[in-house]
Amino acid sequence: MAGAAFPLWLSIRVALVSTLFVAAIGIPAGYLLAGKNFRGKEVLDAALTMPLVLPPTVAGYFLIVIFGRFGLLGQYIYSICGFNIMFTWYAAALASFVVAFPLMIRTARAAVESVDLKFVNASRLLGHGELATALKVVLPLARKSILAGVILSFARGIGEFGATLMLAGNIPGKTQTMPLAIYTAAAGGDWKSAEYMVILFTLLSGVALYAANKLTRKSA
Repeated sequence: MAGAAFPLWLSIRVALVSTLFVAAIGIPAGYLLAGKNFRGKEVLDAALTMPLVLPPTVAGYFLIVIFGRFGLLGQYIYSICGFNIMFTWYAAALASFVVAFPLMIRTARAAVESVDLKFVNASRLLGHGELATALKVVLPLARKSILAGVILSFARGIGEFGATLMLAGNIPGKTQTMPLAIYTAAAGGDWKSAEYMVILFTLLSGVALYAANKLTRKSA
């Protein structure tokens, strides 16, 4: 149905943008948590992955407190450039980033920790530094699991509902992503449209999960 075109496109765009930032920040953060021991490491890990267990509406509330028009950071952003992120598609991307980021952290950390230390030690014996070892040894060996984490983060981001609703709103043609469109159609009694979008969304999510499982499956 034509009514699903914009929400689907917006959901994909939001998820792609959020996943780009999730990967760019989450992979180094996961590597740091896996490879370094420092005071407060597990506290930092808990703080970064907190959105994984928080209700999305709670995550959305925190985002409003931080990035809202009068938020802790939002007020300064508005005073400097006159930009308010709320009720824009950027807000939807931010919400998707926040809820998907913990998955990337967890996956990247587990992937790096699974790399056999003998390869790391061999690299360092050959004179490679921390960065060279990470780029030439650790990350290539962990790449399949990390890529699976990226795919799962995309799937989580594209399906975000609660935090998106609170921060970006549910504005048709502007911030209404596919999950919000499904909710609106069902709430309005348009079950045919809701069913169509649910099937489409389920297929998309299934493909993402299948790809992630293929990457993480051990070779026979």
